Amino acid sequence: MARLFVVRHGNTFDAGDVVTRVGGRTDLPLSVSGAAQAAKLAAHFAGTPFAAALASPLERTRATARAILGARTDAPALLIRSFLREIDYGADENQPEEAVVARLGEAALKAWDEDGAVPPGWIVDPASIREGWAALLREIAALPGTANVLVVTSNGTARFLPDVVDAKPAGLDRKLKTGAWGEIEVAAGSARILGWNRRP
Repeated sequence: MARLFVVRHGNTFDAGDVVTRVGGRTDLPLSVSGAAQAAKLAAHFAGTPFAAALASPLERTRATARAILGARTDAPALLIRSFLREIDYGADENQPEEAVVARLGEAALKAWDEDGAVPPGWIVDPASIREGWAALLREIAALPGTANVLVVTSNGTARFLPDVVDAKPAGLDRKLKTGAWGEIEVAAGSARILGWNRRP
């Protein structure tokens, strides 16, 4: 039985910055607080050997993954998977949250947060993302022994993973916070979320 640790990258904004909705077209680095979050993740997972590690092509996910993997001398090479890339927020890309709310309305954003319903104008293929997660779970289930797998991605992509598992905690908040992770137990033909939105 394997374990999948799905980590959301660290912050890309610090206190006092104008926070915008950053999607897959905007390749921001980790901010100072984001680098600190990555360091905390590295310390937390320092005792966890990983058989495989994956991230999206974006720098913020790769930097977070490198920090975690850098805590061990036996870390695997970091592999890049395009399906892990953050979604495209369309006209709302790089817009401050008040502008996004003004354009879409609170109801549309609540439906996105709670149900993964894509707001008008965003460029998202939920079925493709879900299939990416399902395929990855099948790969992990085929690994020998009790392998641990690290995945670092973004909130827009991570939120679709709970849709393809067999069991999850009641009332799970699908939004994965920055610097937080979920733990999924993976076996042949089954996967269940053991924890979500954990932070060191």
